[in-house]
Amino acid sequence: MPLTRERKEEYFEKMKELLGTYTKAFIVNVDNVGSKQLQNTRIGLRGKAEVLMGKNTMMRKVFKEFADANPDSPITVLGEQCKGNVGFIFTNGELGDIREVMEANVRPAPAKVGSLAPSDVIVPAGPTGCDPGQTAFFQTLQIATKITKGQIEMTNNTHLITKGDKVGASQAALLQKLNIAPFTYGLVLKMVYDNGSLFDAKVLDITDEVLAAKVGAAITMLAQLSLATNFPTQASVPHSVANAFKSCVAIACALPTFSFEKAAPYKALAAPAAAPAAEE
Repeated sequence: MPLTRERKEEYFEKMKELLGTYTKAFIVNVDNVGSKQLQNTRIGLRGKAEVLMGKNTMMRKVFKEFADANPDSPITVLGEQCKGNVGFIFTNGELGDIREVMEANVRPAPAKVGSLAPSDVIVPAGPTGCDPGQTAFFQTLQIATKITKGQIEMTNNTHLITKGDKVGASQAALLQKLNIAPFTYGLVLKMVYDNGSLFDAKVLDITDEVLAAKVGAAITMLAQLSLATNFPTQASVPHSVANAFKSCVAIACALPTFSFEKAAPYKALAAPAAAPAAEE
């Protein structure tokens, strides 16, 4: 049912208000997301973010009008993302917190005939609960089975469906027989908008720990390269000083008449070891 003129104007005003209020947003794919699931997501995000859905033509029109009225606003780059079955989640809070709410509202779903598989489906080996009379059904799917305690048992893990393939009738029927809901559906992150910049959603997987580990690995590699080429850098100088100190301590321990304050503890440890050697 098409929107009335009044409802369209109300939608335009609301969306323009969101564009002017928020500096961060998620572009999400809403394929296979039911109204109840979307409502639960809205409730979970209440006070943290605003969820906006609508026809792509309407949203693109709002973006164009907003860009004309606010030519310096970077948020208008989101207009280019109005492709496919998408929506927007606007926020000024932490993006990671918003993603947690979205992931909490992911729901399992059965495999429907003709739908594209969002992930691989592997059916584990083991008893199926099916009677021996249904053996031919498994043979059609080229699944190795045996009869155990009056029921069909799959002897191996079976890669039933490959990601991106259409679900066949026999595959869907088997999963239904086994009471397996292999897929999960929810708001799927496509892109992240933050103060004028668009990023792939994978950037949210980069935690502080991951960044620290990568920076640490880079510093270590730089220090190794600097030491190997004898070219001092800020990363290699601490190692060079440590190596020089070790050399000085080694000399102090080898010479009985030479020492310095920092070498004294090491020289004291080396003295007992040198004494038996001298007696021999």
